Amino acid sequence: MPAAPARTWTAPPYYDLRSNLRVLRRGPYDPCYRTEGGAVWRTTRTPEGPATLRLTAQAAGTEVHAEAWGPGGEWALDRLPALLGAEDDPSVFTAHHRLTREAHRRHPGLRLPRTGLVMEALIPSVLEQKVTTHEAYRAWRLLVRRYGERAPGPHDGMYVMPDSRTWCRIPSWEWHRAGVDNKRSATVIRAAQRAARLEEASSMELSAAMARLQLIPGIGPWTAAETLQRSNGAPDALTVGDLHLPRIIGYSLTGARDTDDDGMLELLAPYEGQRHRAARLILMVGRAPARRQPKFPIGDIARL
Repeated sequence: MPAAPARTWTAPPYYDLRSNLRVLRRGPYDPCYRTEGGAVWRTTRTPEGPATLRLTAQAAGTEVHAEAWGPGGEWALDRLPALLGAEDDPSVFTAHHRLTREAHRRHPGLRLPRTGLVMEALIPSVLEQKVTTHEAYRAWRLLVRRYGERAPGPHDGMYVMPDSRTWCRIPSWEWHRAGVDNKRSATVIRAAQRAARLEEASSMELSAAMARLQLIPGIGPWTAAETLQRSNGAPDALTVGDLHLPRIIGYSLTGARDTDDDGMLELLAPYEGQRHRAARLILMVGRAPARRQPKFPIGDIARL
């Protein structure tokens, strides 16, 4: 096999490759993402076609070496710095709480990745609506393995997510078999039918990008924020409408157990422009209150 195209990026001090890219993984068995030894393997569907990246941190974490395979490999390498967080500027963050100050000190290498690919982040975010992460990760894994394609390169068992046309052609019973209800599958299909317009959001300012995504019925603020955190590396794309995040933020900063979205927004108001980064830092060192309610039930619509 000929040598794969490669590129090395000089990272800032204390850079943590695996920690920074972990937000792109959809569960421990994501067919598009693997960590093995010191390497991160990631597949992606670029405008030029499928690609596989193998990323390794070298020189005490200050260099990241990338190899690429597939027709989209050069595209992926061209955008490697953005993927690794080179366009993110944590120096503009100012801590307003003791906890965020401590988290910022303990994690100076945190960078927000920017994939530049909206659909890649949007579809699994839609699958995560109103279900447990276990159910969403299972659906993503089953659908990608069945309708995606084998990833280019030497890693066996990895897949590239389906293209937009294929998402639109998945039969209703296959969505059902994967545990995806009609509302979520219809949202994915509507988004895939307008993929070109949605991909334009990757180069928009946050407010315009949020508005563009929410033009699709079934995509609300929660899904739009979860998408733009990854595709745009948006430091202010705070997730609103989450079952757990407000309670974790509130408990970590004030000790209150039942903080809602309004309370979370009030607590994070001093971080406007950096609210997603603040939330990431709090999640790294904060803690959740003891559970007072039963876990969200796991459904199995395939048995209905």
